[in-house]
Amino acid sequence: MARVMMRPAPAVMPARGGAHWWLVPLLAALIVLIALPIGFVVLQAIFPSLNRGSFAHPFSAFGAALVRPDTLPLLGNTLRFGVSVALTSVALGLPLGVVRGLFRLPGARLWDLLFLAPFLIPPYLAAFGWILLLQPNGYLEQLCGVNLGRFLFSFNGVVAAMTLGVFPVVYFSVSRTLAALGARLADVARVFGAGPWRSFIRITLPLILPAIAASALLTFTMAIEEFGVPSALGSRAGFSLLVTSIEERFSDWPIDLPGASVLALLLALLALAAFVLQRRVLSGRDFETQTGKPAATLRRELGRWRWPVLLAFGIVAMCAAIAPLFAIVTTAFSRTLSGGFAAGNFTLMHFRALSAGSDGASALGTSLALAAATALLTGGLGFVSAWVVVKTRLRGRAALDALTLLPHALPGIVVGVGLILAWNLPIWPVTPYNTWGILLLSYSCLLLPYPIRYTSAALRQLGSGLEAAARVHGATSARVLLRIVMPLVAPALVSSVMIVFAVASRELVTSLLLAPSGVQTASIFIWQQFEQGSIGDGMAMGTVTLLISGALLGCGARWAKRFDDAL
Repeated sequence: MARVMMRPAPAVMPARGGAHWWLVPLLAALIVLIALPIGFVVLQAIFPSLNRGSFAHPFSAFGAALVRPDTLPLLGNTLRFGVSVALTSVALGLPLGVVRGLFRLPGARLWDLLFLAPFLIPPYLAAFGWILLLQPNGYLEQLCGVNLGRFLFSFNGVVAAMTLGVFPVVYFSVSRTLAALGARLADVARVFGAGPWRSFIRITLPLILPAIAASALLTFTMAIEEFGVPSALGSRAGFSLLVTSIEERFSDWPIDLPGASVLALLLALLALAAFVLQRRVLSGRDFETQTGKPAATLRRELGRWRWPVLLAFGIVAMCAAIAPLFAIVTTAFSRTLSGGFAAGNFTLMHFRALSAGSDGASALGTSLALAAATALLTGGLGFVSAWVVVKTRLRGRAALDALTLLPHALPGIVVGVGLILAWNLPIWPVTPYNTWGILLLSYSCLLLPYPIRYTSAALRQLGSGLEAAARVHGATSARVLLRIVMPLVAPALVSSVMIVFAVASRELVTSLLLAPSGVQTASIFIWQQFEQGSIGDGMAMGTVTLLISGALLGCGARWAKRFDDAL
């Protein structure tokens, strides 16, 4: 039996006395970003008159919300939608992931890239693409004479649109798990007489069940949190979810703050329950096989299944990535949707809406500026927070870690509601409400987990020798952080900051809730253009944002790969 050498975990450095002074502003910033909005959602749900400065009639809003005839249907629709998306994502992603992980798939990297595209396309933009493609006189009917509008604007159609955006979570989880495990144990079972299906069911499937369960729970959470797809398609399909109803209670008069808070709390509890269950599924479920000498993972040949498998991958890639992208880009370059694919119908006129001095250019500039500010703020807070959690012995670092992880499980609509409740009060001498600062707070709260998790992973790979040597020679904690630790984790931090920038530049739901009058972001511009009938202008903006996001996410992936290669 070959000996397995384990690298010792990096030592945790004790915090020096001078390291405590900057912990206070760090905690204050995290409380303002995370704890304050979440706390006000809970308080407003408990005390319905809190916005008027009264603590009267506690918990009465729960009874009022629960007796409303639409509350239980909203909860039921949300659960049914989340479960349906999770099950269909597993049904679609599991077989594709198994083939990718166990077999020699022609063009494997190309399929991976195509299945990453749904993460690049904002869900609301993909929903608009599906409307343009499948509605009456849409692109599909112009090309093939087929009209699938009735299917799209139904519960099953909304589930299908959402599934095509999130199933890659299951696909990549299963394929990467199987690529690491290999098929050697299943081959041993077959040597002893088990058939291919029996060896898969009894050997391979139990090993990947944690990955399947965790990714299914993640798709459930993503589905119940998503606003764009249910709002764009669900209203025409005749059903509402918690997330769309919360937005309606803030946008329609009379504004129902207590009711919106109760629904936001219910949605947050659903998302948190799924997130906690996902972490419990993953906790302690790592498998390790002892096979003596390390051996390369050998993938099997597809044989006679080669062309059917390639056809299946092609159909899924066409539906998930190519079709919505085709609809978005084609509309951006077309004079009219009804004009079809005639040469005279193609134009660049819609991109003039993004020219200097236009509303589109202003919206794009606002989004890019907010995204840059969010990236810088979350990058700085994320780096310091990760260092405190991983490299110090400060009391409360476990609570700090939990606090920074909380936004990862919270729907964006809940954060938006919390920020409105927290800052739209007369008690504050200065408030960011009704300024661009409220958007910065919302983006930073939602996206802070990205730099923290990336940087934490990088810090755990670093030994403590260089830091200890610097301390022995009298370096302060701040100097150690800036001169030693930061350069070592810079690739991971920079890649996470690029991801934050790309995601913040297209965020929709909190932008719709919180944007002050006269301030537009790129996502609001796209949403309003579609509602007003200027679809080409909106899709031109969508095309530009896709190019920016794709370039930044590609750069982030290169930085992450460079960091992994360096390690």
